[in-house]
Amino acid sequence: MRIAQTFSVNRPPETVFDYVADPSRLADWQTSKTSVEQLTEGIPGLGTRFRERTKSPRGKEFEQITEFAEFDRPSRLRVHVVDGPQPIDGTWVFEPHPDEGTRVHFVAEGELRGPLRILEPIIKIVIARQFAAYHRILRRNVESR
Repeated sequence: MRIAQTFSVNRPPETVFDYVADPSRLADWQTSKTSVEQLTEGIPGLGTRFRERTKSPRGKEFEQITEFAEFDRPSRLRVHVVDGPQPIDGTWVFEPHPDEGTRVHFVAEGELRGPLRILEPIIKIVIARQFAAYHRILRRNVESR
């Protein structure tokens, strides 16, 4: 499964990258997150791991361990699911844009497991809508800071 989205944020790439890469802000824009806990010590960077608890659209909560598999400030961030029920990784690429501040390209990729594979076309639509909503919130939050 692959989902690609592009959107703009009227702030510099460094500001947008720092917001997306800040685990303490993740639940502020990915509203399905019920908690996020950094598992590795120090400032977030390449290899930093997190425990995320997420409430699915069906209302069931699940847990996953994620890590920053790419961390190239301010241009690229990839979050890899190390352990969890549905390993869908997310990559954000941040490009400066003279009229819009930052153009953000997002790709979610992964394979659904078990019986969910049959429902992939429907799940892809649901996840795409969910990330579009997350990105609207992200834009609003960053631009209002």
